[in-house]
Amino acid sequence: MSGPTVRPQEAAADTRPAAVPAPPLPRLHAPWTLRPADPAGTDPDTLARWMAEPHVEAFWHQAWPRERWAEDIADQRAGDHSLPCLVAEDGRDLAYVEIYRVDRDRLAGRYPHDPRDLGVHIAVGETGDTGRGVGRRLLGALAAALLAADPGCRRVVAEPDIRNAPSVRAFTAAGYRRCGEVFLPEKTAALLVHPRSDKDLPR
Repeated sequence: MSGPTVRPQEAAADTRPAAVPAPPLPRLHAPWTLRPADPAGTDPDTLARWMAEPHVEAFWHQAWPRERWAEDIADQRAGDHSLPCLVAEDGRDLAYVEIYRVDRDRLAGRYPHDPRDLGVHIAVGETGDTGRGVGRRLLGALAAALLAADPGCRRVVAEPDIRNAPSVRAFTAAGYRRCGEVFLPEKTAALLVHPRSDKDLPR
């Protein structure tokens, strides 16, 4: 649905704010469960399969072999920029989520962000799981869980490609507000913000 499109996205090392903690692992409530992706297990195979699905590949552009996914998961988990996770509904894996700190991301210079802002990328893996409200329900639950996991976070943001109408609809249906557009080298993105309260919207 909403992907990073290119890597790396991290801000230059000498500009990273050391005081901002790494992205938290949120706790979702039933029917959802969320866990960090495991580079040593079957998760790289799952992601290699999902990322080759046309509806995912069109916006993520990461139809990589499982070996590269294993490396990417390991690199993310070794750093403090993003946390790669798999989400299951009633015990069945169906979505990939990356939770990232905007302050360590290229998005930091594109809008008046707060140092504790969290961002999300999401891909619903199987075509059969699209078009039935999975993204909307998951994104709402994920935003609430992230705000609960980090009391200092004022908002959760996303930047899907404006051409990805299903993704933009899912985010807005989940309570994310459209706050303009962000121009990145490979896409024009909708800046979508789920604030803790109305006063936490970026000005």
